[in-house]
Amino acid sequence: MRILLAGTSHWHAQMHLDAAQHAGAEFVSVWDLNAANAQEFADRFGLVAESDFDAAIAAVDLVVLMGYPDTVPALARRVIESGTPMILEKPAAPSTKNLAPLAELARSRSAFVGVPLPNRFGPAMTEYARLKQTGRAGKLAHASFRLVNGPPQRYRDDAVGWLLDPAIGGGGALRNLGIHGIDAALSIAQGPLTVVSSSVGKLIHPEERVEDHALVVLTDTAGTLFTVEAGYTYASMAPGGDFEWRLASANATLVDRGDAAFCATLDDGESRLLVPEHTSTRYRLFTADIVRRLSEGRGPAISLDDYLAAMQLIDAAYEKAGL
Repeated sequence: MRILLAGTSHWHAQMHLDAAQHAGAEFVSVWDLNAANAQEFADRFGLVAESDFDAAIAAVDLVVLMGYPDTVPALARRVIESGTPMILEKPAAPSTKNLAPLAELARSRSAFVGVPLPNRFGPAMTEYARLKQTGRAGKLAHASFRLVNGPPQRYRDDAVGWLLDPAIGGGGALRNLGIHGIDAALSIAQGPLTVVSSSVGKLIHPEERVEDHALVVLTDTAGTLFTVEAGYTYASMAPGGDFEWRLASANATLVDRGDAAFCATLDDGESRLLVPEHTSTRYRLFTADIVRRLSEGRGPAISLDDYLAAMQLIDAAYEKAGL
């Protein structure tokens, strides 16, 4: 599988490169609005820097698109209209209203557009899905998703300080990090989710224009409670931060802490370790699934409509918090 990496200026560019290599796919070319950046990236990793975006799309089997939110929707539209499958990185638009027409276009064209929310492929989520499929999960009572990374300065260090401008990035920690937990909740909820409460603030980094911490409580039609916590308040720049995915059902408790995970099941009295995957390398799991689904002629596990649903729920959480 030949892949174009379109958007070498994005801070996830090398993560996608690593993920493709582990999935047995091959990046053959790169492109960026900043031609010098694309050339530097190409020289560093032995790739070809393309100048013609549309010609580059036509020459590959898959496009990984990412970049500045204001410019991504128009580029994504060109990829969708070309018929080339695409991985669309976040943030893909400065707001939900800018994203909705793109999702509608992808839906109308039955386009293959996968969105990297790789914690869906973490050990607790995949084991819960397996238990549910075999009828062993039992009723889901509650689930919590915490992703708290280091200070906002990390984005300036990665030359993407624009992410800290709410008019461009669409929000702070909740929009950028909390979307992973919101998506996880949406993927296992019964029926639509309702925001019960939402707290958004910035006590540690009050100088920033975006929030550095958020806590959202949601419920579904079955009464299951979900909590999503996101922040830029971890006292380290190290990858991973303070991460924990926890699910509790009638028969199973599943916990994923990034570098360790386990599952306890009541029906057999077992508590067993799950194979972990560090949060910094979970794009490998996502990309392997994309490659597999493309080879089998199936759609992506996480679509543009899934991304749009998460964005809309975050809008509701901001509104609930009075923003």
